[in-house]
Amino acid sequence: MLTNIRNVYCVGRNYKLHAEELGNAVPDEPMIFMKPSHAVVPLNGEAIALPSTQGEVHYEAELVIRIGQNYQPGISIVNLVDAYAFGIDFTLRDVQSVIKKKGHPWTAAKGFKNSAPITEFQAFTDVDSLQKADFTLNKNGEEVQRGNIRNMIFDLQTIVDYVGQHYGLGEGDIIFTGTPEGVGSTVAGDVLELTWNGESVSQCTIVAAN
Repeated sequence: MLTNIRNVYCVGRNYKLHAEELGNAVPDEPMIFMKPSHAVVPLNGEAIALPSTQGEVHYEAELVIRIGQNYQPGISIVNLVDAYAFGIDFTLRDVQSVIKKKGHPWTAAKGFKNSAPITEFQAFTDVDSLQKADFTLNKNGEEVQRGNIRNMIFDLQTIVDYVGQHYGLGEGDIIFTGTPEGVGSTVAGDVLELTWNGESVSQCTIVAAN
């Protein structure tokens, strides 16, 4: 259930090849931005309306983790995280390019309505089980992204320690942990499907919004 979600943290440029495909430097510490909680919607097979008048909208498939208790220094991720899901960090790429040049915050490009759809959460047990399989994003039946969290620049423990120490973490917070290479544009009529371990976990159809 997507209820009681509080803060929505996101990790930028957490896969080396994704940073390189956008011409960005690989960070030397986690790069954190946020989305409003109102950006979160269920990824459950229903249509998702995205802006159609602000340039290209890009998909970014990611593992999402949910925090089950207040962060304390030294806490293990196994004790801190209670669930995981998969999501799409939708991005207004043209808008982002402009505001990056101006040095403005990313909210306009990352925080719009419906920009953070996620699947139903599943119980989190350990990191190793998540590393044993890839997650993928298919667009109109063709694979466009494939990732595995073992390829992240900053692993899950590093991410929660960094966010917890700098910003705080508590029950109901979620973290989008970064996207692998292969991001691209999506338009009205596209069908996007997330898979995990070779099996579909959810899909959506994109429709245009003003």
